[in-house]
Amino acid sequence: MIHCRKTFWLPIAIVLVMALSFGCATTQKAPEAAKVEKKADWKFHSIVDVNFVKQYAKMPQPDNVLIVDSRPKRPKYDKGYITMAISIPFSKFDKMIDKLPEDKNALLIFYCGGPT
Repeated sequence: MIHCRKTFWLPIAIVLVMALSFGCATTQKAPEAAKVEKKADWKFHSIVDVNFVKQYAKMPQPDNVLIVDSRPKRPKYDKGYITMAISIPFSKFDKMIDKLPEDKNALLIFYCGGPT
């Protein structure tokens, strides 16, 4: 009976030790991936405030600036949008990418309905 208990608990103990050791391990980025991230010299603002957008949302629109409304066209964009913004719904972005400026240094301001 004692031998049976040992053989029952031994595999469970091994599985728990493996789960704890592999489950708590952290992944590290490959050196190449870290180098690529450091080379990116483009500007990105994850969130900007109204004052930032206001300086570009005026007539005439400043050169090298494009404001993109990425909300769904019919239910959102058609109800109201920033006057000089163009509609490129997120769901159709890959099909409408030709609407973006050719100049890769242009400032692109995207706005949407917020997190869902």
